[in-house]
Amino acid sequence: MTAYAIANLQSVNMGPAIVEYLERIDATLAPYSGRYVIHGGPKQELEGCWPGDVIMIAFPDLATARAWYGSQAYAAIKALRTDNSSGEVILIEGVSEDHKATDILAGAGG
Repeated sequence: MTAYAIANLQSVNMGPAIVEYLERIDATLAPYSGRYVIHGGPKQELEGCWPGDVIMIAFPDLATARAWYGSQAYAAIKALRTDNSSGEVILIEGVSEDHKATDILAGAGG
């Protein structure tokens, strides 16, 4: 099942460190088949306030996403981002193409 690394980055200092991070991150994704689905850009806020930039990277599965985030290659550049931005990052598994909203009720005892 496809899994995603999702970040909502705020207060990004677009200095040399972030530039270096951007120049190096693609090489960390390649061995894990990571690919960008969303990488910032304009957004239309429909409900609530979404400050910052949303980034979503797809991986073949959750184990692969975890392996990328925990890799030595990513650890070598992670501080370039964390020292120059704030925000939240999660790993989350996607759902199948035939998923229905009510499918979550089976797990909730309903």
